[in-house]
Amino acid sequence: MSAFESETFSIRAMTAGDLASVVDLERRCHVNPWSKQLFEEELSRHQSAVDLLWQSERLVGYICYWRICDELHILNVAVDPAFRRRGLGRLLLSHALKCGCARGCERAILEVRAGNSGAISLYQAFDFTLIGRRDRYYPDGEDALVMERKIACD
Repeated sequence: MSAFESETFSIRAMTAGDLASVVDLERRCHVNPWSKQLFEEELSRHQSAVDLLWQSERLVGYICYWRICDELHILNVAVDPAFRRRGLGRLLLSHALKCGCARGCERAILEVRAGNSGAISLYQAFDFTLIGRRDRYYPDGEDALVMERKIACD
């Protein structure tokens, strides 16, 4: 049995009471982290979902996505650095795609840092393909790759 199989993880929607934990994890995971205000705004948007991945009482990851008409927009994915390389990013992405399918989404789209080879590999493993590039998209000037995939509800 792998370490992952022996651990218990659960996913649930973010609430206002989770803000401090989410912002702390965001700061540990991203070069240009989202602010507390951005997460508060996501909680108030009807099209937004921020789903949290917990191991017991510890927040170990989250995914933020929008459902707009028939599209699922993946906005932000984070996994605690201490929990990486265990398939948790895959678990979160799979969860979001299933939620999109349940809501009638036909395609998923996202932007990813051009230099984030780990995330790009994850998205390619889920059959995301490159459809464009946004020059100097991120605050530090790094380009974003735009990727998409069809959502097949099998």
